[in-house]
Amino acid sequence: MFRIGSRTLKTAVGVAMTISIAEFLGLPNYASAGILTMLCIQTTRKRSVKTAWARFIAALMGIVFSFVFFEGIGYYPIVIGLLLLLFIPTTVRLHVKEGIITSSVIILQFYMLKGMTWAAVANGILTIIIGIGIALIMNLYMPSNEGKLFHLQKKLEEKYKKILKEISIYLKEGDHLWDGKEITDSYQIIKEAKDYAVLHIENRFLGCDDAYFNYFIMREKQFEVIERMLPLVTSLKISMVHSKMIADLIDEIADAVSSYNTAIVFLAKLEDLQRTFKEMELPKTREEFEIRASLLNFLWELEKYLNIKRYYRDSDV
Repeated sequence: MFRIGSRTLKTAVGVAMTISIAEFLGLPNYASAGILTMLCIQTTRKRSVKTAWARFIAALMGIVFSFVFFEGIGYYPIVIGLLLLLFIPTTVRLHVKEGIITSSVIILQFYMLKGMTWAAVANGILTIIIGIGIALIMNLYMPSNEGKLFHLQKKLEEKYKKILKEISIYLKEGDHLWDGKEITDSYQIIKEAKDYAVLHIENRFLGCDDAYFNYFIMREKQFEVIERMLPLVTSLKISMVHSKMIADLIDEIADAVSSYNTAIVFLAKLEDLQRTFKEMELPKTREEFEIRASLLNFLWELEKYLNIKRYYRDSDV
């Protein structure tokens, strides 16, 4: 069974309303108003206002260009080409290129009328106002995606828990069966969530609710650290007591992955662990030295992982 999206529904209702109003007011090209509404329906409120303004300015420019070219040269197909040859670069230069299509509708409307009387210009402006105005009204309703963002947040946290648990298991037991699916899943979740977070921001006129966007940016940075940690893990020998101590700490961090737990606690534990390692006997062989170096590199990455969340929000992990 197919699903009708909110944008499709708004477009259908908006076009019907626009044509009804334009026809009721006796506008000769009432269908053009419907086309304008269809073109102006956007995915976010802020984008809607921005593009509506651009389309309105471009449409007014289209009226001016139409008067200069059609009344000055004549109503010929070649004139339309000349008009667009200058009109399009002008809209781009004035940063209203979103209105090229909508203004073209108005330009072609005047071309078909073969004349630009005051009544025709007034009808053109009224067509623009109705078409864009109804689209703005339709765009006032935007379904909230906060629930989706919350779901993606929890889903990503579960993936991170699983990844950290797998690292801990490897440090304790060595090689075991893990396909690493959580790595690719995390990447896709972050990518999807950032897109939803941008929509969430652009749907707010008052203030800037960028908490979710900042959250997923933070998790993205942590993901980069995790990618660097994984190859370091494989260079650590599970027989070393250091590996088991690190694994215990990672277990605790994994259990605490959420939006509310504090990273400061784990940074303090990590510092204690590093101090303990310094007090241990120095490596005696080249192999032990290399393993100790890999271990220290791993701990540095783990510290970066925790600090990313600490500086994101001092009270959270």
